[in-house]
Amino acid sequence: MANEKEQVLAELGKVIQGYQAAVDDSDRETARLLGVNETDLRCLELLIDAEELSPRELSRQLGLTTGSVTAMLDRLERLGLLTRAPHPVDRRKSLVKVTSEGSRRCYELIAPLIEDGARELGAKYSAEQLELVMDFLRSTTALQSRHTERLRALPAPAAERRGRAGPGGNRATGPGT
Repeated sequence: MANEKEQVLAELGKVIQGYQAAVDDSDRETARLLGVNETDLRCLELLIDAEELSPRELSRQLGLTTGSVTAMLDRLERLGLLTRAPHPVDRRKSLVKVTSEGSRRCYELIAPLIEDGARELGAKYSAEQLELVMDFLRSTTALQSRHTERLRALPAPAAERRGRAGPGGNRATGPGT
């Protein structure tokens, strides 16, 4: 019985890797069509989800330096995808949000996936089964997030510390992003 579970877990690992690769491919194409890089796209995803965030919070969630976040925000603002405004209470801080044009452009690219998912998954699985899938995804997301934090705590290779990207690019995200 344990051997069967080990085999299923090994196969599950392969399936998750395949899913993660498909999401990475989709993200890369979405970023290309928006004229941004993958980290910029992740920033837009965070902002769309949260509606507005401080640059410091973006820095924390993306695992970037404040200088890198400033450069990214400048780039996305020039493209008309986001805007910055003074914090309503603390004028020393600012809040960042996606523009209506940025939201529209992002949604146009993701809407077909959302519609296909609702139609195809809704037809294939019961509400109870979808609840189980959501529980699984929440659990694997938490697992992946913990691992990401563990990786962020490790020192970067010398090449990356000098400002050159190392193997694997610049994304520090988990499945589905």
